[in-house]
Amino acid sequence: MRVLLDEQLDWRLRRSFGEGFEVKTVAGRGWKGKKNGELLALMEEAGFEALITVDRGIPRQQNLSQRAVAVVSLAARKTRLADTAPIVEDGLERLRSAPPGKATRLP
Repeated sequence: MRVLLDEQLDWRLRRSFGEGFEVKTVAGRGWKGKKNGELLALMEEAGFEALITVDRGIPRQQNLSQRAVAVVSLAARKTRLADTAPIVEDGLERLRSAPPGKATRLP
């Protein structure tokens, strides 16, 4: 599964994903500062399947039903690795089944 980590997340979160995940970062792709709609379009063009974020506003701001990617928001108190890594590690199965065009919240 091709996953993109939003720019507010620590790049080291990539280590929390198991086998079968290809994880890239917004910064690593050169997409830092892109608005949500533009970012989702770039993701679709590049073949990503899910955006991992802590931004809870994306489902309200974007018409996700028209998108081919899933938006997965982490219910973390802070964006620190210590807060986000356990959520990802515990939610990998739900992440694998996150439907495109929908928002999923972990945990």
